[in-house]
Amino acid sequence: MIGDVDRTLVLGLGGTVDYELRWDSSVFDTLAHAHGVRRHELTTTAPIVDERSLLVAVLAFVASGTGAERFVASSEVIEDFVSHFDYAITLGGTGVRAGLVLDALGLPSTQHLVSIDDNVRRLLPDSISYICSATEDTLDPHLIVQYPVGAHVRLTDGDVLSPAPNRLIFANDPPNRRMLLSAELPASLSGAGVFLVSGFNTMQDHDLLELRLAEVHRAMQSLPADALVYYEDAGFYTRDFADTVRRRLLPQIDVYGMNEDELQEYLGRAVNLLDTADVIRALREVQTIIPARALVVHTRYWAIAVGPDAGRHRSALDSAVRVAATRYRVGDGLTSADIDDTAGMPRHGGGEALVNAVEAALPGAVGVAAFSLDVPTPTTVGLGDTFVGGFLAGAVLSKENA
Repeated sequence: MIGDVDRTLVLGLGGTVDYELRWDSSVFDTLAHAHGVRRHELTTTAPIVDERSLLVAVLAFVASGTGAERFVASSEVIEDFVSHFDYAITLGGTGVRAGLVLDALGLPSTQHLVSIDDNVRRLLPDSISYICSATEDTLDPHLIVQYPVGAHVRLTDGDVLSPAPNRLIFANDPPNRRMLLSAELPASLSGAGVFLVSGFNTMQDHDLLELRLAEVHRAMQSLPADALVYYEDAGFYTRDFADTVRRRLLPQIDVYGMNEDELQEYLGRAVNLLDTADVIRALREVQTIIPARALVVHTRYWAIAVGPDAGRHRSALDSAVRVAATRYRVGDGLTSADIDDTAGMPRHGGGEALVNAVEAALPGAVGVAAFSLDVPTPTTVGLGDTFVGGFLAGAVLSKENA
């Protein structure tokens, strides 16, 4: 079973080096005025080719309070933009951040990486081993912008004010676009209890995507029959590619996860996350698009699993919500003690009511309400990745304690 000490957790498929920008409204004010940005120019869909278009995109997302992941023309655009701010260098990617959570809980893992440099070697904990397809060091940083509720930027013809906190990711990452697989992956999977699949969202060549999916599928033949395969959706740069991934891998996926932004992208409409009828309708609709054995949707108010195997993941779902809330509360460096402290904090009342209604309306559905936390400076970056790490930890530990 996946809790056995000799079974590894293999997390992939690509990691990143992140530049986590420290939000500073005064710097944004200065940049907005220097570039003459006006409110009518704000758009989330225009190509990001230089510092000005990146600034316009950030402000457009801040104005709507939404999160997203977007492609930029070059890494130089990111380097130019971030030079105006204070920022921290951290490690990202769903697999890597999930591995950091597992490390905090005393669970080692193996990363599959497609790029490497001294930042990665310096920042990976000793408990995380890795296999890597790269033959040389490269650095193509991902810009991470997390903004608070009420973030205020002054433009020449009006103001931008964020209605909610969220995070944005901007990147041009050739190794993750190529997603070259390590020749060691099949051997690593032969002893795995868990395999996390993520990262295809950054690929932009459809023929290459098909090739990589075929290679992953072959490697997965090495997995033990009882291994848990978790796939985390993400902000696909080319949305149609998500359909390709699903068509090739869905039969091998045990748990298919996504956040509220991705849910709404699939449905092509906004969803009121605290309206029972709207959420039930949304879950039914997304199940027809993604008929996974267990489809997990995680939001700021609740996390719900639907599908024929959803019921077996309740404890993992609760662990995921608890761990993600802890990162929101304390940021990097969360500990087991921090997670235990979170468990005693109040849940979101609207989230609890909605979960109860969904469980009553959708046979087999299980849900967990999010926590109601009042945090002056919340951490919004990496919450989905942390959720995944918490889920995998819960799955492993529940097996150990069974």
